[in-house]
Amino acid sequence: MSATVAVILALAVGTYAFRLVGPVLHGRVEIPARVQELALAAAVVLLVALLATGALTEGGDFAGSARPAGVLAGGVLAWRRAPFVVVVLGAAGVTGILRSVGVR
Repeated sequence: MSATVAVILALAVGTYAFRLVGPVLHGRVEIPARVQELALAAAVVLLVALLATGALTEGGDFAGSARPAGVLAGGVLAWRRAPFVVVVLGAAGVTGILRSVGVR
């Protein structure tokens, strides 16, 4: 067995074990409220970091001004509770319009 296959199998077993722990320990382990708050904050921070990376960079370089403007437009539409399709089309539309007039 090659090292690659062994690593893939180890990761598969680890993933399955990690997913199994939740249902097995549910109700048996009490997580402190502070830890729950920190986990929620960490999830938000990771999502914002992913959003910022996707909105601001392309291939390791700055993506230009059109993409962040589209993301901002989509964020405003989402904040105003627009339907998801409207949010996506609005963000794509703003980005497309800006790129069509020469804004990169």
